[in-house]
Amino acid sequence: MIMRAHIVVSGLVQGVGFRWFAARIAQSMGLAGFARNIGSGNVEIEAEGERGLVEEFIAQVKVGPRSADVQDLHITWLQPLRERVRFEIR
Repeated sequence: MIMRAHIVVSGLVQGVGFRWFAARIAQSMGLAGFARNIGSGNVEIEAEGERGLVEEFIAQVKVGPRSADVQDLHITWLQPLRERVRFEIR
């Protein structure tokens, strides 16, 4: 089943390569979506694809790159858009 997750990652996640980390993982899994820094100091991610792959992606995002310190994830499951074909950094 195709699903889309909206994820807000908080902690030390800006300026540490977090968006590139997320994009590399998502692209290797064939997920569509984006990662971007938001004004609160958090990173916003949308990931769309097979639910099992999105869940695996979330598990890896929860750990983050070594340079990051992930404090929390806020996840909202949404209906897929099926508009995006790749994962991009914004």
